[in-house]
Amino acid sequence: MERTKMVIGIAPRVDFACKLLLGSPDHPAITIHFLNAVLGGDPKITQVQIRNPIAGKRFDEDKLSILDILATDDHDRLIYIEIQTTLPAGLAERLTYYAASQLIEQLGEGDSYRDLRPSIGICILDAMLFRDSASLHLDFQLRSRTGERLTDCLQIHLLELPKYVPETDNDVPSDSIRQWMHFFRFAAKSTPEELHRQLHDPVFTEAIGVLEMIAKNPEERRFYESRLKMQRDEEARLEAAREQGIEQGVEQGVEQGEVIGRVRVLQSLAGVEESTVEQLRNKSLEELSEMAANLKQQLRDRG
Repeated sequence: MERTKMVIGIAPRVDFACKLLLGSPDHPAITIHFLNAVLGGDPKITQVQIRNPIAGKRFDEDKLSILDILATDDHDRLIYIEIQTTLPAGLAERLTYYAASQLIEQLGEGDSYRDLRPSIGICILDAMLFRDSASLHLDFQLRSRTGERLTDCLQIHLLELPKYVPETDNDVPSDSIRQWMHFFRFAAKSTPEELHRQLHDPVFTEAIGVLEMIAKNPEERRFYESRLKMQRDEEARLEAAREQGIEQGVEQGVEQGEVIGRVRVLQSLAGVEESTVEQLRNKSLEELSEMAANLKQQLRDRG
C-alpha cells in the first residue's frame, strides 16, 4: 500500500520561518535568488551579507520580537526585508520611515552625498494595501509623473500575496516573482513533491529543505509554533479592534469611529493597556487624533 504523502506543514509567512529562509548566512543562494527576483537582477546580485543573523541554533524570545532581515549586497545596497500578515496602522509610513532612516544613517560629518548607497525596503504582505491595483509586485521609487527617475537611493517594494492566484492546480509560475509568491502562499499545504513539480529552480529545493528542517527540529519547531501563536493572537486583536471601531462609528459618525478603531489598534501594537470604546467615545476627535499621533511616535521610537 502506498504511503500517504505528508504536506510540509510549515508556513514561510510566519516570521521565524521567513527569517531562516531569507536571513540565514547558511543559505545565501535563497536570499540572492529572492532579491534578484524582486529587484529585477539589474545589476545582478551574486553575493549577500546578512547583517542581523539569528546566531547559531540558540533562540531567545526577546531577541525574536523583531524579525526584520537586514542585508547588504555586492553593490553596497542596504536592504531590509519584512513579512506582514495583517495591515497594521501606518504601514506605508513605517516602510518609508525605515528606508529613509537607513539612507540617512549612512552619512557622517564630512561625508559626501555622492557616497550614499541605495536603501531598499521589501515587504512581503499577506494582505492588500492597494486593492485597486492588479499588480502583484509594486515598486515605489522617486520618479516624476511622466516616469523620469530622480534617484534609485530610496526604494520600497511591496509583494501582495493574496493577489497571486494559480491559473490551474498544476500551474507552473512563469517568472521568479510568481514563483516566490506561490511558495509563500502554498508551501505549508503542499507536499515537497508538489512544490518540486511547480517550482523547477534548484533554489526551491533548498528552500523546501529549510522548511522541512524546521518541522523536524524540536527547538526550531517550538519557536515556529510560538511565533505562529503570537501572529494569530495579533491578528485576532487587530480584527476585534477594527470591529469595535466600526460599531462605534455607526453610532458616532464614521470619521470618529475610524479614529477610535485606529487608537485601539495602535495601543495593541504598542503593548499599552487598551482603552475601552466607552472611554474613547467621550473624547473629541482632536483628542483622539492626538492620541493616535503619540502612539505612532512611540512605535517609531521603538523601531
